[in-house]
Amino acid sequence: MINFIWTPLLAYFLGAIFLNQEPALWIGFVMLMVTPCTDWYIVFTNIARGNVPLSASILPLNLVLQLILLPVYLLLFFGASGTFDTGMLIESIVCIVLLPFILAQIVRYLLSKWNSIERPVISFFTSAQIIFLSLAIFCMFASQGRYLLDNLMVVLILFIPILLFFIINFLLVRVVAKIAKLAYGECTSLCLTTLARNSPIALAIAVVAFPNEPLIALTLVIGPLIELPVLAIVSQVLLFIKERAV
Repeated sequence: MINFIWTPLLAYFLGAIFLNQEPALWIGFVMLMVTPCTDWYIVFTNIARGNVPLSASILPLNLVLQLILLPVYLLLFFGASGTFDTGMLIESIVCIVLLPFILAQIVRYLLSKWNSIERPVISFFTSAQIIFLSLAIFCMFASQGRYLLDNLMVVLILFIPILLFFIINFLLVRVVAKIAKLAYGECTSLCLTTLARNSPIALAIAVVAFPNEPLIALTLVIGPLIELPVLAIVSQVLLFIKERAV
């Protein structure tokens, strides 16, 4: 409910307050915030000693729902502006996310027929997740690096709404966890899955769906510059809270 009802509304209204003069940044901001993370939130959950199996178990749901709902959110919030082509957006989601996902499942099924191959392959990709994640982040910055350096003021424009998003959601999750009487592990998992965003997928979709709006893609590159330090700080804050509660 937080990720798919509250968060889109929060993102839209923060954008309306701080980015209403920059429609491309507003769209990019919403795209960033309505796509829950499907990768590095597990890393930070582990750092903060949260419930990693619980975090991993909701990954497929987060992925499927964000792919279904992203076009819906953009149509509801920006459909009247004529800024984007819904058909192009859906096509980009299918080509960039859905087809690779289907191919991955086919490969996994084929590997399951040969146990001697499946185990080492799965073991390699499991242990190399952080390497591929780092590579994805590197590619994100490399693809937009020159444009980012030419538009450093955009970082300052986005800093306040992005930071407010994280602060508001962190405080909200703490209140919800207290009301629901969640244990530390569950609270940590909820906190980090609510805060972490899926900028790599959102960026890939934006590049294809909005080829003439580079500021949208730039917003999705700037997001992790603020998000990753915030998640690192939040992980340490959660550990501090855990130690004080002992």
